[in-house]
Amino acid sequence: MHNHAPDIAALDLFVVPTIGFKLLYAFVIVRLDRRDLVWVNVAAHPTAEWVARQITEAFPWNEAPGYMIRDRDCIYGVVVTRRLRAMGIRDKPTAPASPWQNGFVERLIGSIRRECVDHILGEAHLRRILKSYLRYCNETRMHSAVDKDAPDSRPVQRTGVVRSLAILGGLHHHYARA
Repeated sequence: MHNHAPDIAALDLFVVPTIGFKLLYAFVIVRLDRRDLVWVNVAAHPTAEWVARQITEAFPWNEAPGYMIRDRDCIYGVVVTRRLRAMGIRDKPTAPASPWQNGFVERLIGSIRRECVDHILGEAHLRRILKSYLRYCNETRMHSAVDKDAPDSRPVQRTGVVRSLAILGGLHHHYARA
């Protein structure tokens, strides 16, 4: 797995209820090697064409992964599989009713659910929260799988006064030397 992880990404959709009981669908793509959250977006009524467009926007044509792990949701129709093939990505759907086969993205979705989508007002609010979480997850949040570093590696700060920076409205904090 370690040899192939830099060339593998995983995607999934999950449902987020708003305060007004409207259901929104959040779409995430994560690269497996450094747990890099590549793309997030929100739609009230996603379609296969919308998902295909999200994949295209997430990966420039020369930076696309070799493999894409996904579940067998009916939203990933012929349009999505054609787009993956056109981008040179090999489609790897999981077995039916087997969420553990896409464990990286499922764990990420669990973290997002636990950490930041409790009180969502609407589509724009969810999009703003997810974009903020993407920055936090890639630049600040430690991952044990990448030697307790963030996906976007950062230098160790050895001097200066430690300051607390609020993230996601104070839900999380980043402690850095200033």
